[in-house]
Amino acid sequence: MSTAMNFGAKSFKPRPPEKGSFPLDHFGECKPFKETFMKCLRENDYQSSLCREESKEYLECRMERQLMAKEPLEKLGFKDLAEEKATKEQNAL
Repeated sequence: MSTAMNFGAKSFKPRPPEKGSFPLDHFGECKPFKETFMKCLRENDYQSSLCREESKEYLECRMERQLMAKEPLEKLGFKDLAEEKATKEQNAL
């Protein structure tokens, strides 16, 4: 009985990561944002609700550098912060 395998017939096609997983920041592009967020967490006894602005900035950095899929801030739980930013931008004009 021969168990020959035909390796040439099938080719591997990479798929993007599932939602919720994303590439590591190998080049440290968002490291300053991460460090600011982690410092805020330590200073606030790891209460993430007190560090929402830092969290938002870190996620924006990751999205801008394609380290995660772009999502509207509203879908990430930052609707109030996104509206606040838009209001400030309109007032500056």
